[in-house]
This record gives sequence, structure tokens and C-alpha cells, in this order.
Amino acid sequence: MLGGLITVGVLVLFIGVFLVATYNGLVQLRQRVQNAWSQVDVQLKRRYDLIPNLVNAVKGYAQHEKATLENVTQARNMAIAASNVRDQAQAENMLSGALKSLFAVAEAYPELKANTNFLQLQAELSDTESKIAFSRQFYNDTVQKFNTKIELFPNNLVAGMLGFQMVDYFTLQGEPAARQAVQVQF
Repeated sequence: MLGGLITVGVLVLFIGVFLVATYNGLVQLRQRVQNAWSQVDVQLKRRYDLIPNLVNAVKGYAQHEKATLENVTQARNMAIAASNVRDQAQAENMLSGALKSLFAVAEAYPELKANTNFLQLQAELSDTESKIAFSRQFYNDTVQKFNTKIELFPNNLVAGMLGFQMVDYFTLQGEPAARQAVQVQF
């Protein structure tokens, strides 16, 4: 009888330790995912702050390219308003396409390409694009660890009971052209 009680006690203790360790691990990974997204968000905000300056620099030289400038501004506003990772990815794809059009327009204006302010903005945007790519990769790596932990048995039982859900990756959607990097060099 005493041996049976000890066995039950050890089993209950083992299950309790397992539940606590699994829960704490999931919470830790969820926090890493949120932190990683915050890093992506910081870089995206930096990009959004650069775009109006870039548009204004181009506007001074290419005033008749109003539609392109408006498309960039509209895409930027949609990206700022995105409320989740999936919407953010779609908005970023649209913004990247609009920026490609803006740089194509800028290519036609040699005075603009030689403008110091434009060149500085171009370099800052290029640097920001690199930081976004790194932040996106870090976020997706962290999401992969979190999602894997949720799916592994027996963690999936604990995760399901405690309401942990899979997180979306920040990926490029749509056409193959959307997978190409924004070219900001002349």
C-alpha cells in the first residue's frame, strides 16, 4: 500500500513537473515570437518613415509622375494599417512593388540620381531593407521553434489545453515577382 502511494505520488510529481516545464517553455517561446515581431515592426516603421522623404525628393524632379507617387503613398498607408502578420505580408508586397515603380521612375531623371539627398535616402532605404530581411528571418526562425514545440507530442496536449495556437510566418505571398528584392541601386 505504501509502495503504491509512493508510485502515485512520484507519477503525480512527474506529471506536474512536465506540465510546468512545458507551459514555461511555451510561454518563453511565445515571448520570443512577440519580441521577434517587435523587431520586424521597428524596421518596417523605419521604412515607412523614409518613404515620405523619398517621395518628396522624387516629387521635386518628377512632378508629372503623380500616379506612381500616389501608389507608393497608398501602399505605405496600407502597410501601416495592417493588423496581423498575414495582412502585413500582403501590404509589404504591395509596398515593395510600388517602390520598384518609384525607382524605375527615378531612373529616368539623371539630376535626381545625382541628388545628394536622394542618394542618402536611397542608401538608408537599402540598409533598412537588409535589416527587414534579417528581422523577418529571425522572426520566422522563432515562429518555427514555437510552432514545432506546440505540435510535438506530448506538448501538443498541454498546448491545446492551455490555448496555445500556431503563429503565422511572415512570408512573401503571391507572384514570383514579389519574391525579388527591391532594387534601390542605380
